[in-house]
Amino acid sequence: MINNGELLNVKGLCVDFFTEEGIAHAVQDVGFSVNRGKTFALVGESGCGKSVTALSIMRLIPDPPGKIVAGQIFFHDRNLLELPEYQIRSVRGNHIAMIFQEPMTSLNPVYTIGEQIVEAIQLHQNKTESEAWELATEMLHKVGITDPRQRVTEYPHQMSGGMRQRVMIAMAISCKPELLIADEPTTALDVTIQAQILDLLDELQKQTRMSILLITHNLGIVAERAENVAVMYASKIVELADSRSLFDQPLHPYTQGLLKSLPRLGFTGKRLHTIPGIVPDPLHFPAGCKFHPRCPIGCNDKRCRTIEPQLRQLDSGRAVACWYAPGYEKPDDPKTL
Repeated sequence: MINNGELLNVKGLCVDFFTEEGIAHAVQDVGFSVNRGKTFALVGESGCGKSVTALSIMRLIPDPPGKIVAGQIFFHDRNLLELPEYQIRSVRGNHIAMIFQEPMTSLNPVYTIGEQIVEAIQLHQNKTESEAWELATEMLHKVGITDPRQRVTEYPHQMSGGMRQRVMIAMAISCKPELLIADEPTTALDVTIQAQILDLLDELQKQTRMSILLITHNLGIVAERAENVAVMYASKIVELADSRSLFDQPLHPYTQGLLKSLPRLGFTGKRLHTIPGIVPDPLHFPAGCKFHPRCPIGCNDKRCRTIEPQLRQLDSGRAVACWYAPGYEKPDDPKTL
């Protein structure tokens, strides 16, 4: 169950993909909560499990080859993983909506923009066709698309990337969801359009009090927009904190590396900091801490190479999975999350 301040609570989520090469552990023991009317950010490099986590919340993991093998996802007082398919369809797109990474591939190229928004509206709301078309036009206007009555008759290829992203947002908010999952909502957009899209989400959040789960690798966006942050690495959350604490004092070496790689005003170095190595293959994760082959500390520490630290609650209220983090308890301490 979740408390009064929480809208979504993910507990112990594990997702595997069963392939010919073996079992890929895409998400392992992931847990976090999203409060009502707030923005929660899930950050990390590509391939760490962010999008799989989002698709799991929506119950959109392709089966086969994927399967949610463990965990609970509470939305209000219901575990979404226990709902039959006909009930999850009433939640998906209605109470929980999602903006996907690539609007061009998420929109159907053979249907007009209006037809696709109207379909979503009529699926979840008691609207006549004419009422649904009127609402679709209103939604396009709300997300800042000019001449919406003309635009509803156009096809995705007739619009720019920024406009297609706005269409995706219009479709997502057309049923007034309580939770909006925004998966890399500004990918492949120029900085001006990025700012417009993010400002639009902020304004919609203020108007409707919806919660936002923001999935991104852009830490600059996180610093400005999110109240709480979870940092993912190689299928697991390695640090969980409020945004200010995370940026003021990152505890995990991976988080520290991410923040050091950000460009800053007045930077005079020849090159930006980079984290050595690559994200490990989910089919062949290293023993011990998954970050240890790339970590300046863990690569020389036997414990880091052999025993995987679990995400533990610190006295400060933050959580981290690193043997060297200040305040991290010994392995037999019962504070493991």
